[in-house]
Amino acid sequence: MTHDEGAGREVVVSAVAGSATVRVLRDRTAGLFLAVVVVSGFGTSAMWLAAGVWVKSLTGSDSLAALAVFAMWLPVLLGPALGAVADRIPAKPLLLGSNLVMAGLLATLLLVDSAGRIWILFVVLVLYGVSFVLMGAAESALIAGAVDARLLGDFNGLRMMASEGMKLLAPLAGAGLYARFGGGAVALLDAASFVLAAGVCALLPAREPAGDAPPAGRRGELTAGIRQVWGSPVLRPLVLAGAAAMLCAGLNGAAVYAVIDGVLGHSPAYAGVLYAVQGAGSVVVGLLAGPLLRRLPERVFTAAGIALFAVAVAARALPYDAVALVASAAVGAGLPCVLIAAMTAVQRESPKAVLGRTSATANTLMMVPNAVALALGAGLVALVDVRVLLPLVGAAGLLTAVLLVTGRRGRLTGAPTGPAPSPSEA
Repeated sequence: MTHDEGAGREVVVSAVAGSATVRVLRDRTAGLFLAVVVVSGFGTSAMWLAAGVWVKSLTGSDSLAALAVFAMWLPVLLGPALGAVADRIPAKPLLLGSNLVMAGLLATLLLVDSAGRIWILFVVLVLYGVSFVLMGAAESALIAGAVDARLLGDFNGLRMMASEGMKLLAPLAGAGLYARFGGGAVALLDAASFVLAAGVCALLPAREPAGDAPPAGRRGELTAGIRQVWGSPVLRPLVLAGAAAMLCAGLNGAAVYAVIDGVLGHSPAYAGVLYAVQGAGSVVVGLLAGPLLRRLPERVFTAAGIALFAVAVAARALPYDAVALVASAAVGAGLPCVLIAAMTAVQRESPKAVLGRTSATANTLMMVPNAVALALGAGLVALVDVRVLLPLVGAAGLLTAVLLVTGRRGRLTGAPTGPAPSPSEA
């Protein structure tokens, strides 16, 4: 291939990628969902930061402050059951109702003004997690039926970009609002974001994509998502690789302050810089995910992301600020690949009747290891030097990537979404 031919091909690829992104943004359902992600993501990111600070300021307890974040994670354990609920309720009413209920619940946090009322905050945070599992399952159902299968990777990449983009802005706004007016003000900001998200959801098309009848029997309903994931040669390796990667991510997250203090010699506030750079990496990969998924097999795309993440985690053991910043950007770019690929495959491979359960189950299988590793990592950091621990975590990540592309179980999928549809196929 000549230089001119290669350059021409890159121009064509760039044009196709740009065309695909425009197609996603022009799709009414996809565009509305991305607007919901931006609006609700801003409030959620602000509240995520404020919750722990709020608990700490009222109780003085570091343990309770850590539990505030865990309370939002807890409902992920109930993913299969909550997915079964989502499969039985039309997606649009479920999204609209969940946003309005959460807005009302967040308003009750104005009552939290002492340690004796901190239980109200914990109840709301648990219900917060429940709502996100339900809405995530409902979103998968609507998107899978509304967005062209060849554009699902683009949508999920843009969704990741929108979500991570809010994480770059909202925590600063939440911290400033909390410092000036207290936790109640942050709760009202989040409540307002849910009301606005509900308004956007009201504009979604009311029709539901047709699906098969749900499986008979309560046990069958609860296990349908697990059976779908485990029985699919496409989904099983992606979800298992995602679980392993998120386990490594939890250990990496638990070590971040030990790296900042013991390796780099900075104050804890330096974590804000590293997280901002990491978020920027996620924004970039969110924009590129769709085009890459059309050019690479899903398992290769996923393995490449895990490998990039693994190398970056190991590099964090080096005592150089420049390396730490590059590693943070690489972590942000590599880790989302497995989540984007897995959820795209779930939306494409799952029957409509069990899509909510499959989506919630896949999310549970991938996210629970992260929560477990955060707790496990807190103990390991106290026992093992991070300059030893992080290279070991990186090696485990590289092994996961190798097993994903060389494993014999299941078929290695080709480029899953095919070429971007031309305007004549609209």
